[in-house]
Amino acid sequence: MADAPGNTTMRAALVGIDFGTGDFAASLEELSLLARSAGADPITTITARRSSPDPAHFVGSGKADEIKLACQLDAIDIVIFNHALSPAQQRNLERRLEVRVVDRTSLILDIFAQRAQSHEGKLQVELAQLQHLATRLIRGWTHLERQKGGIGLRGPGETQLETDRRLIGERVKQLRVKLTKLRKQHETQRRQRGRNQTFSVSLVGYTNAGKSTLFNTLTKAGVYVANQLFATLDTTSRRLYLGDEVGSVVISDTVGFVRELPHQLVAAFRATLEETIHADLLLHVVDGNSPVRMEQIEQVNEVLREIGADHVPQILVWNKIDAAGLEPGVERDEYDKISRVFVSAHSGAGLDLLREAIVEAAKAARSEAMRDGEEPAVGGSPVNPTENNMTNSTHLGPH
Repeated sequence: MADAPGNTTMRAALVGIDFGTGDFAASLEELSLLARSAGADPITTITARRSSPDPAHFVGSGKADEIKLACQLDAIDIVIFNHALSPAQQRNLERRLEVRVVDRTSLILDIFAQRAQSHEGKLQVELAQLQHLATRLIRGWTHLERQKGGIGLRGPGETQLETDRRLIGERVKQLRVKLTKLRKQHETQRRQRGRNQTFSVSLVGYTNAGKSTLFNTLTKAGVYVANQLFATLDTTSRRLYLGDEVGSVVISDTVGFVRELPHQLVAAFRATLEETIHADLLLHVVDGNSPVRMEQIEQVNEVLREIGADHVPQILVWNKIDAAGLEPGVERDEYDKISRVFVSAHSGAGLDLLREAIVEAAKAARSEAMRDGEEPAVGGSPVNPTENNMTNSTHLGPH
């Protein structure tokens, strides 16, 4: 969505419909951040309340006319809807508004396409985009509905559609083969860590919660950090030494989550997110200063359930306590296990408590493994050198 170098930023109108879900204001604010992250400049925001979407235009005809007038008055280049639009709704809106229209799914896919740096990240984004495009192709060519094969109605339209479908299908197949090979490489790396008895920790959370800042502070990794959504899509793993009792652990920074994350992306990034599935501990980073942090926590947990990582032990890392006016500390659950740590990744406050929490979790995992007669995934064996700078690929976000 970002313009080519030298071009001016696209002027965007944001559209949000309140269906009474309760987090409407936070969702609109997030859409504005997403738009800016994609390279657009939100000029105006148009809202409405409805009980259900209009089948033809998502919004009613009167609201569509209001959006069109705003586009003309503010010289809008693109209209961004805070919802998933059907192919027919998107097409009808573009005809009526006479400007480009994108929905939330397309916007997030566009950001991922801009940010992917690693080979695997680029492959995963392309796969997600092609799967999204395929649904638009299949349903979008309305002129074909009239082509029943009669004289004068056979021809290039139908042939082109079938060609497009076939080419997309072939490319999707190629991408899946390549991603399967990379998945096997990750599995080999995980087995190596298992042989080295290395405890693995994954940072997860809502996007822009401060995961990468926390990762950098803990590991001195120098991962790119910015105040924008999906600042990086590449999962990076580093070794972190936590003393003689535990030795080194491997800690991974993963893709940030967001509400209504497109299912194509979750599916495409599944290979990378398996780093999370196979972790021994999840540090669920939460923006403790966000007014919608509880909703964000649930969004992250929903994605974790979707990828099969909801069984992994989890500690909530309540980040940004300096902004929220909170003090460093820990909370324990009814089993006396640390369930929440209050920290500031920016100032470093409470990070000693977080390290202690990881050590405690690693020692508990080792004791449990020994009781079960297994090799404990903790300990002093050196980590494979390749894990010192392992980039898998993906990024999701805060609480």
